[in-house]
Amino acid sequence: MIASIRGPVLASGAGWVVLGVGGVGMRVEVPSGRVSQAVPGDEIDLRTSLVVREDSLTLFGFATQDELDVFGHLIAVSGVGPRSALGVLSALAPSDVARAVAAEDEKPFRRVSGIGPKTAKLIVVSLAGKLSELGLAAAGGAGPADDEDPARLAAEAVRDGLVGLGWSEPDAWQAVQDAREAGAPAEHSALLRAALALLQAARGGAKR
Repeated sequence: MIASIRGPVLASGAGWVVLGVGGVGMRVEVPSGRVSQAVPGDEIDLRTSLVVREDSLTLFGFATQDELDVFGHLIAVSGVGPRSALGVLSALAPSDVARAVAAEDEKPFRRVSGIGPKTAKLIVVSLAGKLSELGLAAAGGAGPADDEDPARLAAEAVRDGLVGLGWSEPDAWQAVQDAREAGAPAEHSALLRAALALLQAARGGAKR
């Protein structure tokens, strides 16, 4: 079982990267977004899941443990294969998955290509009560105190604003979190500028 992989990016595309490991180029399927936008020479570290089929061995990689854990829960749902689970994590951050499940809201899953109404409902039912152990309970099932937290409300507003500007929801939320960790003010306009600068820098690097 390959639990993680680290190395320089040799090539990348929509939903995949090839990492150099011990002289071997290993292709890893990843959620569309920041990881798949890595450029040759970047060194990245991924948590991985090896999916074995009769005719293939496919390695799926994730930037965070939360993504990997949610992926594991998703592929355990009847009718959700690894590609569909990857599609969910390309469209939704782990916290968004937890929030939708906690709210019994299948609409976010129905927006994912390849996920129909029945499967979306099954995801919500099957994952109920299974994500709290991942440390996502606060994001997915916030109580009144969390809902009224000004910093969180500002962060969510900035995320929604970035999505409105055309960024994917996982990338937007990650940029907001990165900006906050870098010391950006919690005030809406300042946080928006900081997160947008991170996203534009990442896009500029991907186009080099």
